[in-house]
Amino acid sequence: MFKKLFFTALVVAAVVGAIVYAKLGQFAVMGEAAANMVLPPETVTAAAVTDDQWEQVISATASVSAVQGVTVSAEVGGRVTQIAFESGEVVDVGDVLLQLDTSSEDAQLASAQAAAALAKTELARVLKLGKRDLAAEDAVDRADAQVKETVAQVGVIRALIAKKTVRAPFAGRLGLRLVNLGQILSEGDPIVALQTLDPVYVDFSVPQRKLVELRSGMRVRVTSDVAPDEVFGGEIIAVNPEVDTVTRNVRVRALVNNPGEKLRVGMFANVDVVLPESRSVLAVPATAVLYASFGDSVFVIEEQRNEQSGETERVLRQQFVRLGQTRGDFVDVTEGLKPGETVVTSGVFKLRSGANVVIDNTLAPTASLDPSPSNS
Repeated sequence: MFKKLFFTALVVAAVVGAIVYAKLGQFAVMGEAAANMVLPPETVTAAAVTDDQWEQVISATASVSAVQGVTVSAEVGGRVTQIAFESGEVVDVGDVLLQLDTSSEDAQLASAQAAAALAKTELARVLKLGKRDLAAEDAVDRADAQVKETVAQVGVIRALIAKKTVRAPFAGRLGLRLVNLGQILSEGDPIVALQTLDPVYVDFSVPQRKLVELRSGMRVRVTSDVAPDEVFGGEIIAVNPEVDTVTRNVRVRALVNNPGEKLRVGMFANVDVVLPESRSVLAVPATAVLYASFGDSVFVIEEQRNEQSGETERVLRQQFVRLGQTRGDFVDVTEGLKPGETVVTSGVFKLRSGANVVIDNTLAPTASLDPSPSNS
């Protein structure tokens, strides 16, 4: 019985040993193959690092306001007898907008004019008598005062009649009509909004630390989603001398050309204040940067000679960098790169330092300092 068990154990040990020996041989062959295996080069897109000049801007959000804007109102009360405008039309200064009923004032004017004529006749008669010493001096004074009083009354009634003709105080575009024919208006009732829309004011706020960089006359660029492909130019005309105690921002006003009146009062806009001095930068596409919590990096492509084949190969070197300002599709590298170096511009997340690469820019994405992607 013991011999049988011993023989069985011996057979099992031999089988297991044979299996282990075979597997060790397989592993050795696999290790040798892995050691001799050469990974194919990775195809990448690349771009050279160049020294560029970026204009310096201060960006802010802004609101559009009218250079001249008012709600035209009734200066005196009365019944509307004529409306001489349409909503939204353009008017010139002095154009008649609305006429109120003046029938009562016209009658009063006729009476006052008659009284003034009588007073002038009476004054002439008294003056004639005075020359012959037939009228006292105080009679002449009373007649003269009566003339002045009646003439002044005529002026008052004419001024009242003029106020019942509402005119445009300046040229601009009208808003929506707020009155109807036959409506009885009281003093101060609104009639229509009137605004000058070319040029317009663009008001925005900047942090107080930027105050020393702002000057009147500086160029500004304004964009709005109402005209996404158009840039409106203008210049700073005023910087508020006060700083907001809550936000610590200072308000700035720019005068901006508005051809076609595309910018309207109350509209949101983006504004860039162009500073007079530009800055030298090393710009790379933002897609070239491998962002990580322990540090941002790029992959630099270097040419190295293969000692075995003797051929020159392109090899990656991971370079940690310090980033600065971002503009459009580019980012400024303040530390870590030199002009003339070539960096990988896409797919950096799948690369490793020391890998061989082949450059193919046929499908490279186009980078722009001022990208304008279309709506999808």
